[in-house]
Amino acid sequence: MVVLWRLSSLLVALALVFVPRTHGWSKEGHVLTCRIAQGLLEPEAASAVENLLPDYANGDLSSLCVWPDQIRHWYRYRWTSPLHFIDTPDDACSYEYSRDCHDTHGVKDMCVAGAIQNFTSQLEHYREGTSDRRYNMTEALLFLSHFMGDIHQPMHVGFTTDEGGNTIAVRWFRHKSNLHHVWDREIILTALADYYEKNLDSLQEDLVGNFTEGIWFDDVASWKECDDLLPCLNKYATESINIACKWGYKGVKSGQTLADEYFNSRMPIVMKRIAQGGVRLAMILNSVFGDSQQGFAAAT
Repeated sequence: MVVLWRLSSLLVALALVFVPRTHGWSKEGHVLTCRIAQGLLEPEAASAVENLLPDYANGDLSSLCVWPDQIRHWYRYRWTSPLHFIDTPDDACSYEYSRDCHDTHGVKDMCVAGAIQNFTSQLEHYREGTSDRRYNMTEALLFLSHFMGDIHQPMHVGFTTDEGGNTIAVRWFRHKSNLHHVWDREIILTALADYYEKNLDSLQEDLVGNFTEGIWFDDVASWKECDDLLPCLNKYATESINIACKWGYKGVKSGQTLADEYFNSRMPIVMKRIAQGGVRLAMILNSVFGDSQQGFAAAT
C-alpha cells in the first residue's frame, strides 16, 4: 500500500512568494486546469474546496494551483521535487509504475502518479472532520490539483537522460528555450498572443466550449471513466509518454529552431491535455467530496 505522507501546516506566506520553476505547466496552464475543474464541481465538492482554501484565495482554486511549484525548492518542501514528473527509460516510449515511479534514490512511489494517489487518499479523510490532524487537507488539495496538471503535460513523463526535454536546448522562434519549456509554456503563450490577445479568459472559454459542445464533446465521458484510481493515473501517464514520443521528441535535435510547423501541429495537443487535466481533476474531487461514500478503490 502506498504510504500516506504527513504534512505540516500550510504557511500562507509561501503561496505568495515566487520561486523559479523547472517543471510543470506554466502558470497559465495550471490556472486553466484548475479553473476548468472548479467549474465542473458538484455542490458538495465545490463547498469542500471553498472550505479548504485560505480566505485570501476568495474561493478561487486556480489562484493557488502554482503553489507547489513556488515552494518546491524551499528546504521544508524539497522532498516534493520528484513528485512533479516521471522519468522513463530513454527511447522506450513506455511507462510502468513499478519500474518508473521512484526518485533518484530509488524510493518507490515518489513520482507524480504516486503523489496524486497519496494526496487523493489524504483527502478521503476529509469527511472525518477537523479533529483528524494526521493530514493537512489544504496542502493535499493544492498538491493534488497541481499534480493533475503535471501528469497531463507530456514532457513530464519524458526520458531520464534529458530530464523530460529540459537539457535539449532549442530556439522557439527567435529566443532561446528548451524542449521541456516549449511544452510547459511557449506553446501556450504563443497561442494566447496569436489568437486570444493574451486574454486567458477567452482561451478558457474556447477550451470549455470544445468539450461541452464542440470537437471533444463525444470524448468527455471516456476522459472521466475511473473506478480504481491508480490504473487511471497509469493511463494518464501512458498517454503523456506516448504524446512525448510522437509529438514532443520526434524530429527535434538540440540547437534546432522550432517555429510555425511545430507550433501549429502541437498546439491542439497541448490544449486538449489541459482540458483533460481539468475534467479529470473535477472527476477526482467530485468522487472524494461528493455525496457518495464510495470514493476510489485505490484510495483507502
